Amino acid sequence: MKIANLKGNIFGGLTAGIVALPLALGFGVQSGLGASAGLYGAMTLGFLAAIFGGTNTQISGPTGPMTVISASIISVAITKYGSIESAMGLILLTFLLAGIFQIVFGFLKIGKYIKYIPYPVLSGFMSGIGVIIIIFQLFPMLGLISPTKIINVFTNLPNAFNSFNLNALLLTIGTILVVYVFPKITKKIPSTLVALIIVTLLCFVLKLDVPLIGDMPKGLPTLKIASFLKLSFTDLNLALLPAITLAGIGAIDSLLTSVVADNITHTKHKSNKELIGQGIGNIAASLIGGLPGAGATMRTVVNIKSGGTTKLSGIIHSIILLLILLGLGKYVAYIPLSVLAGILITVGIGIIDRRGLKNIFKVTKSDAFILLTVLILTVFVDLLQAVGIGMVIASVIFMRKASDMVEKNAVLEKVDKYDQEIPWDDEESLSKVKWDSVYIHRLDGPLFFGVASLMLERINKIPSNAEVIIFRLQRVPFIDQSGLFALEDVIKEMQNMGIVVLITMPQPQPLYLFKQNKFIPGIIPEDLVFNSIEDCSNWLIEFHKKQILSL
Repeated sequence: MKIANLKGNIFGGLTAGIVALPLALGFGVQSGLGASAGLYGAMTLGFLAAIFGGTNTQISGPTGPMTVISASIISVAITKYGSIESAMGLILLTFLLAGIFQIVFGFLKIGKYIKYIPYPVLSGFMSGIGVIIIIFQLFPMLGLISPTKIINVFTNLPNAFNSFNLNALLLTIGTILVVYVFPKITKKIPSTLVALIIVTLLCFVLKLDVPLIGDMPKGLPTLKIASFLKLSFTDLNLALLPAITLAGIGAIDSLLTSVVADNITHTKHKSNKELIGQGIGNIAASLIGGLPGAGATMRTVVNIKSGGTTKLSGIIHSIILLLILLGLGKYVAYIPLSVLAGILITVGIGIIDRRGLKNIFKVTKSDAFILLTVLILTVFVDLLQAVGIGMVIASVIFMRKASDMVEKNAVLEKVDKYDQEIPWDDEESLSKVKWDSVYIHRLDGPLFFGVASLMLERINKIPSNAEVIIFRLQRVPFIDQSGLFALEDVIKEMQNMGIVVLITMPQPQPLYLFKQNKFIPGIIPEDLVFNSIEDCSNWLIEFHKKQILSL
């Protein structure tokens, strides 16, 4: 490994570890297992997923979706057994089985099917998770213990204002302000860590009376064998369905992060290997009482932006957390719970898909309906049911649209490759364009959620000499929200590479969607959209002449 790469991986892992610290503590507290469980999960999962996973730059640990599900599992178990100590066996068994299921998913090669989840389903799900995280911080923000169910938060909230802790509220507000304001000063130091340190010190200096994290276990975590020995066959039955839910959401969470990492690094992750790595990590975390997790998007992006390029950065991230646990664990006890609430509120806000919600009135009614349905079901019913119902609705709507298109003799094929071969019948006029760096990208059939990921994969296959790329949309009768955003991302990437992008012959539905979402003229100027290949050819000839004259 080159010295530069080694330094980048060390700095990336160090930065990711620092970013992970407050999040691990916060998620641990929110789950109900305590801050130490968050740290144990982050360092164990992060280490093993880095070694055995299929994404070189991914940082793993407790995440919003996984914590929300884990908190529900823990709440149900405590209700059944009466205390956290008595319920620990069932809780850890559920986490263990979730890891095993993820490994099974990997061996069954289920990872490749994750890409078929439509954007509105993912958008509604992630926004719902963000809302849940924020709701569950309302009571800690006021210095009070939060109910374990959403409905109880709302019903008890009016009474909470009669006995809330003003100091706790002020600390939460201060934390949120630091998180959002500090990056305007510098982005080299994680604002969440700065907020954690500054507001905690302020609380200590002013001797404010607010709830604290409290004592943490000292030294290395120990195996929870005794908890597993108390289990019965009934516990196994109770754990199966929640474990499948946890494994499924973890798989989605991790592989989405892998896709983000691929887009930044221009690499290709191994989805099934990633699931196996996540499973191994979650099994190990469960054995020491750690919180399960998944690939963490924000921490992964921080790692990459800080220079992380290999698995070494993920390993270093975990080592940093271990060193913090061993060296600073005694100081963690003095962190106010209201500070963690402030940090998690910003996390919840960040998880909410503002892009999808902002365009809710501009996309098709079916996409909007799916997004809102999944969001509401995620918050008030069940996470896995929300995703399942969203998928069913999306599939039914798509099948209806696809059948309508078949009746109109539409052809559904995969996205075509970039080439200058076998022209379509009306492309003869392009022969007048004496320019070898002009390429045509022919799209044939609906551009929907199932082919959106294929669009993004084409970025790495753009010819190196390309100066102009023509998108032919004559045979694209329908584009959904996933397809629109994928097309938008691809074209933006091309434009960043200095490539001029032209669009020819868009059909009515795509054209309407483009204008509603300001794709035209926001991304593509109106003068670069042509009704015929002939018009496009004439524009290219004139454009080429101007280029030659400017040399």
